[in-house]
Amino acid sequence: MPLHPGWEEIAIRLVLTILAGAVIGFNRGETGHAAGLRTTILVCLAASVAMMQANVLLPTGGKAHDSFTIIDVGRWPLGILTGVGFIGAGAILRRGSILQGVTTAATMWFVTVIGLCLGGGQLGLGIAGTALGVAVLWGVKWLDDRMPRVQRARLTVASDREIDVARLIGDDFPRHSMRLRVLERDCAQGRAAESQYDVQWLASAKEAPPLRCLDTLRREPGVTAVAWRV
Repeated sequence: MPLHPGWEEIAIRLVLTILAGAVIGFNRGETGHAAGLRTTILVCLAASVAMMQANVLLPTGGKAHDSFTIIDVGRWPLGILTGVGFIGAGAILRRGSILQGVTTAATMWFVTVIGLCLGGGQLGLGIAGTALGVAVLWGVKWLDDRMPRVQRARLTVASDREIDVARLIGDDFPRHSMRLRVLERDCAQGRAAESQYDVQWLASAKEAPPLRCLDTLRREPGVTAVAWRV
C-alpha cells in the first residue's frame, strides 16, 4: 500500500470496487439468491473503504510518550473477514438433508477479500481475482449442474398387503443406481399398512426425478396411497 494515497487513487479504488461487486452480484441476483446486486456491492465497498481507512492511517507515527495505546491497522482486515462470516452464516439454510446458501456465503467472503485488495491498492490482484470469481460463478456452474451426485427423496406407500417396493420401482431407475432403505413401517391391524422409504439415486441437478415409479406403484394391486417428498 502506498503511504500517502491521493484522492485520484482513492477514486479509482472505489470505482473498481463497485464494478467488481456489481459484476459478481449480478450473477447472484439473476439466479434469485438472497445476497443479490446491492448486498454484494455493499459488502465489497465496506471492505474496500475500511482498507482505505487503514491505508490512510498507515503512516501514523509510533506511540507517543504520553499515549496509552496505538492503532494496529493490520488487524482491521481480520476483523472485517470475521464480521462477514456472520453475514454468510445467515445466508445458509438447512432443509432436511440439503444445505442451501453455501455458495452465497462463500461469495460474500470472496467479495470481501476483493474489496480488501482494491481498497489496499493491489488493483491488479483485485481485478484478476474478480475475473476468476466471475469465471467460477458463471462457467463452473454449467459443469456443476451436470455433475452426477446422490439425490434423495422420501417415499411413502400405503397398502393393504405386503408390497416389494424395491422390485416394483427398480425398472424406473434405469440409469440412476437406486438405493432403497426402510425408515418406518406401520402395520396396525384393521387398516392399510404404511411404510416410509429413503430413496437415493445418482443423477445431475438438471435431470428430472424418476417420478414414473409413482405411477408404477399406484397401478400395483393393493396399493392405496403413494407420496413422494424431496
